[in-house]
Amino acid sequence: MISLAYAQEAAAAVAQPSFFDYLPLIALFIAIWFLMLRPQMKRAKEHKLLVDGLQKGDEVVTQGGIAGRILKVGEVYVTVEISSGVETIVQKNAITLALPKGTLKEAR
Repeated sequence: MISLAYAQEAAAAVAQPSFFDYLPLIALFIAIWFLMLRPQMKRAKEHKLLVDGLQKGDEVVTQGGIAGRILKVGEVYVTVEISSGVETIVQKNAITLALPKGTLKEAR
């Protein structure tokens, strides 16, 4: 009437994760670094050099596409002459491109 109780077999040992288990994750991080993060940091560094090097008389283009010549350079803002007698105040960070000297004379 009473059934015999047999001991269960011991569970198989769990394998410890090895370096090769993390290899796809490491490869993904390296790919993201070279394809996204590194170029973005390079672009930010170039923009900072551009903004720090702004001088009176430089011809620039803003983020909004307005082209003009710098009249005054302040700590945060620059005054840009869009047309003769038309001036606007722009944040330094809003300047995206420095044009070669004489570019605006040709365009006007």
